[in-house]
Parts: sequence; structure tokens; C-alpha cells
Amino acid sequence: MSYPLPMNYADIQNILPHRYPFLLIDRVLELVPGQSAKGLKQLSGNEIFFQGHFPGEPIFPGVLQIEALAQLGGVALLTLPENEGKLPLFTGIEKTRFRGVVRPGDTLHLSTQITRMRGDFGFGTAEAKVNDEIVCQTELMFALIYHKD
Repeated sequence: MSYPLPMNYADIQNILPHRYPFLLIDRVLELVPGQSAKGLKQLSGNEIFFQGHFPGEPIFPGVLQIEALAQLGGVALLTLPENEGKLPLFTGIEKTRFRGVVRPGDTLHLSTQITRMRGDFGFGTAEAKVNDEIVCQTELMFALIYHKD
């Protein structure tokens, strides 16, 4: 299957099973199936998590930054024909660092690379930037499992 770039929100929904409010990628800009992807998450003040994190000082939660990076990695993995119908699940997160605060109005630039696969288990590195400044870096471990629609 061919994936035209950039991918918009609807295109991403054709690959990932995530839906609002948990689909955390708005656009995929670059894609090398099975290897890497780059994308965007545009944060508006209307995001549901800003209501409680934190009132009067809204900040995009770090755990959701990691989830957005993992979802982007999922796009890279699930665009390989042999992974169609599978679901990428976390098996570990290591060496995570948060280096900045992400607020409403920011555009989160996401980049994920798959560094190694062994069967249905794999490893990747990922980072998120705002205004060319790294705000999150992490190493991801995952397993691909079959899921029911």
C-alpha cells in the first residue's frame, strides 16, 4: 500500500487504531516504513488534558509526549505490509529526559527511529522539539501483537 505524504489526521486513523482524545499525532511529514517517521502535534488550549494539567498553568504532560512519539513509531511499523493488523505495545521506556515545557499553542515536532527488530519485538529512539529545542528524548521498547478490530 502507498502512503502519500504529508499524512493528515484521517490518513493516520487508517493506520493506527487510536481515536480522539488519545490519537496524539496530527500530521506525518516523513516516513520510511519500518524505519522512521517525522510528524507534528499542534497543541491548542482546547485539548482535554490542559483542563487539569495544570489549572492556570497548562502543560502538555510528559507521558503524553512519550505516547505521541510511540504512536509515530507505530505509523512507521504498521506501514510495512507484514505488520498490517498488528498493534504496537510498550514493553519498556528507558533513558527518558524532559528538557522543556510544552504549552498550548506550541507545535511539537516529533521524530522516531526504529533501531532494531527481533521478530515481533523492537527498539527505537525518539525525540520531540518545540522551536528547534529538544523537550523530550527517550528510548522505546515494544512488541507487535495481533489485535481484533
